[in-house]
Amino acid sequence: MDSLVKIALNTIPRRYLIRLSYLFRKFSRYTNRGNDVECPVCGNHYRKFLRYGYHVVRKNSLCPNCLSLERHRLVWLYLKERTGFFTQPMKVLHIAPEQPFLERFRKLENLDYITADLDSPIADYKCDVQELPFHENEFDAVICNHVMEHVDDDTRAMSEILRVMKPGAFAILLVPLYFERKTTYEDPSIVSPRERAKHFLQYDHKRLYGTDYPDRLKKVGFIIPEKNFLEEIDVYRKKRYALPEKEFMYGYRKPEKIDLKN
Repeated sequence: MDSLVKIALNTIPRRYLIRLSYLFRKFSRYTNRGNDVECPVCGNHYRKFLRYGYHVVRKNSLCPNCLSLERHRLVWLYLKERTGFFTQPMKVLHIAPEQPFLERFRKLENLDYITADLDSPIADYKCDVQELPFHENEFDAVICNHVMEHVDDDTRAMSEILRVMKPGAFAILLVPLYFERKTTYEDPSIVSPRERAKHFLQYDHKRLYGTDYPDRLKKVGFIIPEKNFLEEIDVYRKKRYALPEKEFMYGYRKPEKIDLKN
């Protein structure tokens, strides 16, 4: 089973995986009935979640109903408990919109919700995160998860996201992190899918992020005003929701405007 999961994820293009997932949900939600784990995104509970993973297939990972993964469940909790995302008026840009979130966010009447992606068939705008077609200081929040490892120039992509954010706005910018690495590994000369899979552990990745990832964001102007949210969640909820063992769960913020009068 693990081999089949890896082959499917590593050979089927993402745009087709997205379409196939809608069919998958129709029958997978009835598997693993039980009450040992719970998805905070859709509210369903199971004996365990499904397996998932491109390089290492993780047990107890994928929600059979809404297709949330560990990181999606963590982001949902952060938005609910640390922001006014579900209650306050916000203009939100969601780059590479994730299926567990898409329809739920679209239904929120407090949001002016815009999606964008270069390839996704479910996004509103087709565009490159390295050159966004939006005005400066336009969004109250930006969500862009597991995208930076795919782009040629992540510094440019980070700068573009910062540009379109309003002063004081926050961004959720998760990437696959390799906590055993202190520095990010990248090599622009590695271009073939086979070599990228060998060096970066996935055929369409262009770098392996280490624990210096927040520093890379700081260099383009982001600030980190709070503690790592994952570290504030108790052990029971981590297990109940099957959250990541490790993650940098921050709301990266754009600095407020400087008051020149002072």
